[in-house]
Amino acid sequence: MATLLYRLGRFSFRRRRRVAAVWLLLLALLGGAAAAFSGPTTDNFTMPGTESQRALASLEREFPQASGITGTIVIAAPEGKKLTPAQVAPVVKEAAEVPGVVAAVDPFQARSVSQDGRYALVQVQFETRAKDVTDEQREAYEKVGASAEGLRVEHGGEIAASKVEVGSTEALGVLVAAVVLVVTLGSLVAAGMTLLNALIGVGVGMAALFALSGAMELTSTAPILALMLGLAVGIDYSLFITSRYRQFLAEGLDSEEAVGRATGTAGSAVVFAGATVVIALAGLSVVGIPFLGVMGLAAAGTVAVAVLVALTLLPAVLGFAGEKVLPRKQRGGAAVEPEKEGFGFRWGRIVTRLRIPVLLLGVVGLGALTLPAQDMRLALPDAGTAAPGSAAREAYDLTSEGFGPGFNGRLVAVVSGDDARSTGAAVKEAAAVIQGTDGILAVTPPQLNEQGTTALLTVIPKAGPTAAATEEAVHDIRDRVAGIEGADVALTGVTAMGIDVSEKLADAMPVYLLLVVGLSILLLMLVFRSILVPVKAALGFLLTVGATFGITVAIFQQGHLADLVGVDVPGPLVSFLPILLIGILFGLAMDYEVFLVSRMREDFIHGDTPQQATVNGVGHNARVVTAAALIMTSVFGGFVLMHDPIIKSIGFALAIGVLIDAFVVRMALVPAVMSLLGRVAWKLPRPVDRVLPNLDIEGESLRKRPAGTEPEKETAGV
Repeated sequence: MATLLYRLGRFSFRRRRRVAAVWLLLLALLGGAAAAFSGPTTDNFTMPGTESQRALASLEREFPQASGITGTIVIAAPEGKKLTPAQVAPVVKEAAEVPGVVAAVDPFQARSVSQDGRYALVQVQFETRAKDVTDEQREAYEKVGASAEGLRVEHGGEIAASKVEVGSTEALGVLVAAVVLVVTLGSLVAAGMTLLNALIGVGVGMAALFALSGAMELTSTAPILALMLGLAVGIDYSLFITSRYRQFLAEGLDSEEAVGRATGTAGSAVVFAGATVVIALAGLSVVGIPFLGVMGLAAAGTVAVAVLVALTLLPAVLGFAGEKVLPRKQRGGAAVEPEKEGFGFRWGRIVTRLRIPVLLLGVVGLGALTLPAQDMRLALPDAGTAAPGSAAREAYDLTSEGFGPGFNGRLVAVVSGDDARSTGAAVKEAAAVIQGTDGILAVTPPQLNEQGTTALLTVIPKAGPTAAATEEAVHDIRDRVAGIEGADVALTGVTAMGIDVSEKLADAMPVYLLLVVGLSILLLMLVFRSILVPVKAALGFLLTVGATFGITVAIFQQGHLADLVGVDVPGPLVSFLPILLIGILFGLAMDYEVFLVSRMREDFIHGDTPQQATVNGVGHNARVVTAAALIMTSVFGGFVLMHDPIIKSIGFALAIGVLIDAFVVRMALVPAVMSLLGRVAWKLPRPVDRVLPNLDIEGESLRKRPAGTEPEKETAGV
């Protein structure tokens, strides 16, 4: 691999104008395609095979008028006064005239007026699903009641869900990353070039994603996740190769040879690290959850582009920059003083000397941080966690104030029979059974289709949509209505769908975790030709994931220090966060593992003692790994400033996960374990050694030939 990438780096260096032109042309073409063919994103988190999804499919066939998206308009009179039919009627009429609305129900007829008469709910039924609702329809819906004098009118329901958009807050993370690059590289040219290279890669990946969005259903969080990861890994991968290029220049190699060797050595590690991220993210598509698979593939695509940009465009850009990537005092062939041993070497010696205390403190500490994860609850976020002041949040809070939290978590029971008589009997029995279930406040009168074979019962729980009591009530209802004869009774609605999605994801998480851990062991066996090193890396990854889950639960679910990250209403974690976090952190953790341990193996093979090789691995890579971790943390941290609860929690969990993995697991526990294992760490049974191919991540084949000579053709497995 090293030889192939060496040739690629030198080719890109020699043909730098053409390579740069190709990438810029590709960016322009994909940008045009994105502008011409991009489609709307959706917040439709569907889950095939669940009861709620089957019920929705049944509604589309048998009762299409009731299968579209819904809205809820909340009307409130001034304090101490009551609403009158004359005040509410104009709002109902205006809602009924919104394009695409098939019905707007008068709250006085539907008995959806609060006991004190101050609040009323107008239920609005659209004819289309969420993905087909236009911006014009949403705007018209949000304007309903604007002329109602003396009344407060808020617009909620499924249609009011706010779209996730990229704002200026994410730029803060990029600015911090730029500062870290300048401090690490000591050159504005090197820092700017590295950042520009990553931004071009992100631009290409995001443009391609939006160009495809017109032909595929893209969740609103998928582009944000792709942007988040594309920026983080793009900057890091460019930093790794640029740092190695500067090292070879300082050793006296000419620019072309330095580029080739940097691409062959650091580039090999970038390929492996990027491949692990791509495989882990693409693996999300095999867990049987469509929207999660799309998110994983979208992010994997941007990471793959980041790797290609680092291996081709970066060598070309380095060719344009020449020696300007070096600090001024090292340019023009100036003599370079021998590098003094910095903090990395001192830290490596401290950790290896105190390896037992470091191991105990690290493992016990991370284990303690994992404890809150035992209480982790998963759910899809509701409007109660939306940004304060948003339309959805205002409507949610006003509904809870006037009617109670359960009115925000309405359930829908779909009763389907063969004929009107059997359906009617089943409806009566189902209503009585549901009303008698603990945790249920009320069941509204049924709505029937024209044939009388399908009926809808609106069920109001006592607790909010993400409360544990509501989840228990859903399970109790499903158990109790299973025995009703003559018709099929299924529970659906946004709340029921959220519960089904969360349970399906929770069931898939252990399987996916096992897949990721198994994959990490196999890949690291190929890279390091060892069994204990991969096992150690996998155990360290589990510690990272556990501690990250624990901290995220403590803040976002239990509310400890929640104000620091802008969480005003603690609640369950978004249901796909754990499985998504496992996939992403796995790839990022392997980045640092490869860059640290590959240097340890390299020095051990060249004759250093295991102790000295461990110190060298930490000493030579501590600066770059620290910078890379700070860059990733700053990029992810920028997304914590967003108001959307999904993106906020994902950004926070990734930022914390990177900090824990880089500074506790990789920079402390890994050298402590490697020092403790000694030579045993690099043992590999001979039968396994003969089977495994030699990937040459460290670029051993390049060291065996004089600088400037073409390497021989690669043999299989090298």
